[in-house]
Amino acid sequence: MYNSDKMDCVFCSIVKNQLPAYKILEDDHFLAFLSIAPINPGHTLIIPKHHQGYLFDEDMQTLSQILPYAKPIAQALKKAFQPKTGKIGLIVAGQGVAHTHLHLIPMDAETDLDFKRAKHNLPESEFRANLELIKSNLEE
Repeated sequence: MYNSDKMDCVFCSIVKNQLPAYKILEDDHFLAFLSIAPINPGHTLIIPKHHQGYLFDEDMQTLSQILPYAKPIAQALKKAFQPKTGKIGLIVAGQGVAHTHLHLIPMDAETDLDFKRAKHNLPESEFRANLELIKSNLEE
């Protein structure tokens, strides 16, 4: 079980720059960064900068803005990683960290959308290479 307390929220700590992250894109309301346990290369998390524990407890403004914020990132992931399905999967699970977040995952097959496939302890060089590849494909 996770702790839903804002004081212990790892994503809030990333927003406050108290913890490092491989940041892809950031504005006043949202942050996109690489997952530290990616299912596939390019696995990205999209979070609102304010703390809310669950997607459907978000206000309507946040709900109406999060997918438009995610769209150019998904397009960059598709260009960068060219998944076999031609698609970027979307998962809204939220069980690991009690802070609203979307997972964008380049999919070679539908079976890719399984957290049991997450890779841990990847070298920093792999994260940095994926980060640069995504950023180079992100249209401003």
